[in-house]
Amino acid sequence: LPDGVNISKEARSAISRAASVFVLYATSCANNFAVKGKRKTLNAGDVLSAMEEMEFQRFVAPLKESLEVYRREQKGKKEARKDKDKKADSEEQDKSREEDNDDDDERMEEEEQNDEEEVDN
Repeated sequence: LPDGVNISKEARSAISRAASVFVLYATSCANNFAVKGKRKTLNAGDVLSAMEEMEFQRFVAPLKESLEVYRREQKGKKEARKDKDKKADSEEQDKSREEDNDDDDERMEEEEQNDEEEVDN
């Protein structure tokens, strides 16, 4: 809203109710598309089709753009998680290798001590 615009409580309430009715109507229309597709879960395509059926075509393009941005963000987050998991696995393997090397070093030292004791005897 522009600066200096005031909205009465009554107007806020009316806008809130109108938004709720719109969402319920859009959900109902989208659900009809899901039922036609023999599905129980609404998907983005159902919502876009509902917007067209409700004659809100001007919202379809911006919704598609927002959906693409959302999908790219989710893909980026998923890839970042995979990279993080790979890095954690790699670090864990490195740590495990270091522990194995430490164990090997300890065994070698023990063997050397045993060998020295046997030579002394």
